[in-house]
Amino acid sequence: MISSPEREFQFTQTDFDRVRKLIHERAGISLAPVKQDMVYSRLARRLRALGLASFEEYLARLDRGGEQEWQTFVNSLTTNLTSFFREAHHFEMLARQMHASRHRPFRIWCAAASTGEEPYSLAITACEAFDSMTPLVEIIASDIDTNVLATARRGIYARERVERLPAARIQRFFLANNGTQTDEVRVRPELLRLATFAQINLLDSHWPIRSPVDAIFCRNVMIYFDKPTQYQILKKFRPLLRDGGLLYAGHSESFLHAADLFRPLGRTVYEVGDRASPGMHAE
Repeated sequence: MISSPEREFQFTQTDFDRVRKLIHERAGISLAPVKQDMVYSRLARRLRALGLASFEEYLARLDRGGEQEWQTFVNSLTTNLTSFFREAHHFEMLARQMHASRHRPFRIWCAAASTGEEPYSLAITACEAFDSMTPLVEIIASDIDTNVLATARRGIYARERVERLPAARIQRFFLANNGTQTDEVRVRPELLRLATFAQINLLDSHWPIRSPVDAIFCRNVMIYFDKPTQYQILKKFRPLLRDGGLLYAGHSESFLHAADLFRPLGRTVYEVGDRASPGMHAE
């Protein structure tokens, strides 16, 4: 049993094993045994909200419940750590990729949009690369978590979230969020118009993504999946990319087990194995 005198709810090993099985089936997330405390703390909030006395009751409710409770379950167990221009070398690479495709629309799928910092970083990169607030760029920004997508659509952030950006970027791409009591900024409407937000589960059999896309940003997501699940997702990414298209991964992710699908081009940037594009190399 994983319960202790300090815990409000009974949480058995059977309960934890069942949670691990359910989140893997629903979202592909592989929870390590060391995540017991994290699972308890996140789901205990839901038990309190529902007035339940145990995890056994909650899991029984999930079995009976509708899609809304399942979504709340997934939202509770997903991790959303992000920032503007995280892993900056990727955006430098993307700018070079955009410059090589200046005479046609450029399409990006941001497959883990979280609270929006990444897709808006992509939008800023596009505006700078094309020297225009209305570049021919389409950003499809998706996430499995509906709560973070709601934040992303608003495009409003605490000022501290942008304070590490150069002052010129802040001035050009953000506005003071007047009328609020908190110190907030909001992204300019031009950036909002570049991104379309949608809920997408990477485990779904069908993704509403029209091919071809020039770049797929799927960063710091695959680390939550086991290798077979990663491979199946990568297999579905591959035909979406146009010739010369690139897959951008997280700094701790490696796809050597999918060498038949993608090959590394540089620092966590991948190209389709049999569609090598000479001249595009990450620095």
